[in-house]
Amino acid sequence: MIISTTNQLEGYKIDEYLGIVSGETIIGANVFKDFFASITDIVGGRSGSYERVLREAKATAMAEMEIQARTFGANAIVGIDLDYETIRDGMLMVTASGTAVKTTKL
Repeated sequence: MIISTTNQLEGYKIDEYLGIVSGETIIGANVFKDFFASITDIVGGRSGSYERVLREAKATAMAEMEIQARTFGANAIVGIDLDYETIRDGMLMVTASGTAVKTTKL
């Protein structure tokens, strides 16, 4: 499956727009990650534990979106948008959305 943030795919023709697809995930960061992240915030640097959680959440949301697109009969998703939001007590929500399409190679 071709996945792109652009609305067109170079070398492909979009034959049919099948609809909006999305995937969501909510992941909680545990107390130890919060503690070590706060130390990183004080002394500077990157928080590897939070970066891993973000990557995991993004991968899960993208996978759910792709599964939904396949059920529509799509072979590509265009116009993908990723949204990150923190919600209550260290919970992290990641949403991936895009348009499922059928394409053919030019």
